[in-house]
Amino acid sequence: MRVLTTRAELARELLPARRSGRRIALVPTMGALHPGHLALCDEARSRAAVVVLSIFVNPLQFGPGEDLARYPRNLRHDTVLARERGVDLIFAPTVEEMYPDPPNRVYVTAPALTDRLCGAFRPGHFDGVLTVVAKLFQIVGPDVAVFGQKDLQQAALVRRMVRDLDFPVEVLIAPVVRDADGLALSSRNAYLSAPERQAALALPRALALGRRTWQEGERNGLRLLGRVRDELEREPGVRIQYLELVDPTTLEPLDAAVPGAALAVAAFVGETRLIDNLLLDGDR
Repeated sequence: MRVLTTRAELARELLPARRSGRRIALVPTMGALHPGHLALCDEARSRAAVVVLSIFVNPLQFGPGEDLARYPRNLRHDTVLARERGVDLIFAPTVEEMYPDPPNRVYVTAPALTDRLCGAFRPGHFDGVLTVVAKLFQIVGPDVAVFGQKDLQQAALVRRMVRDLDFPVEVLIAPVVRDADGLALSSRNAYLSAPERQAALALPRALALGRRTWQEGERNGLRLLGRVRDELEREPGVRIQYLELVDPTTLEPLDAAVPGAALAVAAFVGETRLIDNLLLDGDR
C-alpha cells in the first residue's frame, strides 16, 4: 500500500488499473479512522479490484467556530489500519494540493436539499462537502464510491449530485456501524468524556424506542417523534438541535411514519455535536 499526496502520483498509480479495465473504488474520509470507516473499505473491496481511501480534512465544510483546528488527525495510525484492511492506495493531499488557487470561487451547491436537518444549522457546510466530493470524483475517477448511512443528509446529497450532474460513479451507502453500547461510530466520539459518553447513549436508545413504537403500529409522525423526544429529554446531558422524521432520499419531513422513513437527530453532548439516524424498515 502506498500513501500519495499529489494528484499526479495518484494518476500514475491508477493508470495500470484503468488500462486493464479493473474497477476502482473510492472511500472518501477525513481520517481518524474507526471501524465504521473500515467497514466502508470492506464494502469497497467487495465491489472493486483497487481501493483508494482518501484522507483529507476539508476546510470548506467547516464554518466559523467549528472544530477544524482540533479535528483529530493521525495519518500514521490511519495508514496502519488501512493497510490491515487491504486498502491499495491512500490519497492524503494537502490543502494546497486540493485548493491550489484559494479562495475557491466555484462550488457545487444544492439549496433545495441543504436548507434542512444539518444544513439549517451549518450554512455552507454541504457546499463544501459536495465540492470536495466532486473534486475527488474527478481526481480519482472511481467506478464506485462508498459512503456511510450515518451521514444521512450527505448520502442523499451525493446521490443527487451524481444523478443531476451525470457523474459516471456508482454510489453505495453502507449501514450505520455502532459500538457495542449502541453509539454510532464517529471520529468526534473521541471528544466525549466518560460521563458524556454515557449521556450520548440516549441517542441510539431514543431512536430504538422510535422504531419499537413504529413496529407496535404507531404511524402518526408527531406522536412518534414525541416518544423519541421524551426519551432524549430524560437525559440532562443531551441538548437536542433537531429531531425529524424524513424521507431519506428527498429529506422532506413526513407527517406519517411510512416504511423506509428515517428518524434523524442531531444533539450536543457537552460541546460535542453528534448525529444519528435510523430507518424504519430494517435493522440499521
